Amino acid sequence: MPEEAVEWQLPRHPRSVGRARALFREQAADWKLPDEVTETAVLLLSELMTNAYRHAHVPPGREIRVRCALGGDRRLRVSVTDADDTMPTFRNPSAEDESGRGLILVTLLAETWGTAPRADGVGKTIWFVTPTVAP
Repeated sequence: MPEEAVEWQLPRHPRSVGRARALFREQAADWKLPDEVTETAVLLLSELMTNAYRHAHVPPGREIRVRCALGGDRRLRVSVTDADDTMPTFRNPSAEDESGRGLILVTLLAETWGTAPRADGVGKTIWFVTPTVAP
């Protein structure tokens, strides 16, 4: 089975996090992904989108690109690209902190994940992979 992929360009705005979740849920239903896979991917996508709009220090008008690909190996790869070159870093949040756990969640819930500078321009891509069927 060849890879199937979709991409969305979204404004760098808090509302885009919810929009990305809704778009992904629609695509997951089309791909007939199991509910547990969809819910995990929605959570991780939310974390990456939130980081992209909150922490990317870029000129106004720059967008966030989301790409979701279902490979022939039945693995789901989701990537979020923004125009900031700064790579994400782990924080060590205290129990009282209300944020700072996003990359910890990605590490715990994704099969694998990573970051890379954009090959064709300014910015970076953060991605995660998860199997679409239970092992």
